Amino acid sequence: MSNQNPLVSVTVCVRDGIHWIDECLESLVAQTYRPLEIIAIDDGSIDGSKEKLLAWNDTESEVSVRIFTQEAEGLSAGRQRAVEHANGEWIAITDIDVRPEPDWISNMILEIQPIDEKENIVAITGRTIFEHGGDIVSRVRSVEIETKYRSRPRRTSLANGPCSMFKREVLLEIGGFNPLWYHAEDMEVSLRLIAEGGSIIYAPNAVVRHVPEVESSRFLAKRRRDARAHMRIIRNFPRSKRNGPGLDFIGSSTVVLMVFPLWIMALTSGIPFLFSYLTQDDWSWEMAKARWQTQLLLATGILMILHEFILWRGPLGVVNRGAIKQGKWSLLTVLKVRNLTLRWSIALWQGLFLGFTDALRGLNGHRKLFRKKSE
Repeated sequence: MSNQNPLVSVTVCVRDGIHWIDECLESLVAQTYRPLEIIAIDDGSIDGSKEKLLAWNDTESEVSVRIFTQEAEGLSAGRQRAVEHANGEWIAITDIDVRPEPDWISNMILEIQPIDEKENIVAITGRTIFEHGGDIVSRVRSVEIETKYRSRPRRTSLANGPCSMFKREVLLEIGGFNPLWYHAEDMEVSLRLIAEGGSIIYAPNAVVRHVPEVESSRFLAKRRRDARAHMRIIRNFPRSKRNGPGLDFIGSSTVVLMVFPLWIMALTSGIPFLFSYLTQDDWSWEMAKARWQTQLLLATGILMILHEFILWRGPLGVVNRGAIKQGKWSLLTVLKVRNLTLRWSIALWQGLFLGFTDALRGLNGHRKLFRKKSE
């Protein structure tokens, strides 16, 4: 491409991701788009990432690579520092565990011109493909993301962190990335841009590939952070005050939330019968207990049928069935999916609880839920 194109600054942050650095930066340098610069931030790494990243510093090559370091201040602070040092008209963001295709930037640049007067384009977001291995976790994640992107409209509500590009001037006008935000900084910035009249455009041909998410602990920790951050986002951007498209980044989570309560209801439905069985012994009560037992078994059966319906039908069913099809169908595989889904649901409830406590204490970007009169 000619040098009449706008300069794009590609930014990436890393904390303790030494084994991901080389492949990520190689894929950024290999972008076909020009002019291009790369800015990478080390966020207080202690695993040698800082030293490996600094070895990439090269401001004299065709694609300038500049490295900055900071204490462990968080991803949002790192992204904001990169924005402040960027020279580009457009700021692209990605993650260290992502491998952009060579034409990722080129395909986003193709979408910067509006197709009608309603579009005030301030951000472009591409498509993330999660790679998968032989494990259930990465297969579930791969299918979930694929399903989420499948019906995404041109005008969307989220410029995803691994694969997006923002107009720098507008990004700075809204304050950029707030270091106080706990996780989901891409959601917060996206909704603020839309609130100011901007449009975020989905470019499905602008593809990045995410390394497989194979560890259940990492998968669940991310889902917990998502839910925790979602509490802040819903408080700051309630539907009554939002303009533009509805939220399209929730995916299967609203359905997954139902799984843990269903298990709790199923497990506790027999407690009254057990208590009465241990405390009563007359014949009339035995008859009542028999009827009660039948009713409880029926209620439990209905709950378990509903649980199975959620697991195998609807949005979550699409994810679960797709994950199983990518591997080998067996009873063990089905049980692994069931186990992961239950733990996923528990992680979401934990995240919502943490988000609520954040609101009570005014932490991680929340305003306090209850303020003293003197404040």
